[in-house]
Order: sequence, then structure tokens, then C-alpha cells
Amino acid sequence: MKNYLWNMFANIKNGQMAKKSVIVEPKKNICESFLKILWDEGFISGYRISPQNQNKLEIFLKYTKNGKPTISSLKFLSKPGQRVYYSTKQIWKLDSCKTFIIFSTNKGLKSINECKKNRIGGEPLLIIN
Repeated sequence: MKNYLWNMFANIKNGQMAKKSVIVEPKKNICESFLKILWDEGFISGYRISPQNQNKLEIFLKYTKNGKPTISSLKFLSKPGQRVYYSTKQIWKLDSCKTFIIFSTNKGLKSINECKKNRIGGEPLLIIN
């Protein structure tokens, strides 16, 4: 399940380093929910199902006015060999102003602000700066 996510994270990172405007990824439900969070928070310009192939997603990368990518770094927190889980109390101690964290919860993928609002814990997947 998460292999698709990790591949997509790496491709987004590499696409922005290569200054690409669009990257193409396989269409998976978990990838779409991750992209929805990125789009809602303003890290990407958008995404859509490819008109040529219904099993592919086109992701439109976003850059600032001076050409720098909006996602400066993607850092993985929980890895297959070393899982990390945060309770609700631990999530409240994290500063959501400086970093943006995406959690895998029993309610699906959620941002740190949604986890605080809904009072749920989970596995932190990555930090976006």
C-alpha cells in the first residue's frame, strides 16, 4: 500500500528538482487522497486523471514566482523497518505552524491540523517544509 506513496513522494521530489511542470503517476486511491491534501494546502497546482490513460494521474507541480518549488523538502518519518505512532497527546505537542505533517490514521490520510481537530492519532508518514 505505502510503496505507491513512497514512489510518488520520490517522483514529486525529483520532478521539482528537474523543474518539471507535470509528472505522471499510477492511479491509486491512497495516492489520490494524498494529492487532495497537498492540493488543499497549496503545495501543488492540481491533479487529474490522464485523458489518454484512465489508470494514470497527472500531477501539476507548483513553483514560487522566483522559480523555487513550493515543497522544499519531503522527509519520511515512519519507514517500513521502523514504524512510528503518535497518540493524540503527542500530536498536540507538535508545532503545526512551522512544519506540515501528514498522518495515516484509521480514518484515512489526514493533515496534522485535521488530526488535532478530530482528536485522533496515527502514523506520521512525512514532513513537508
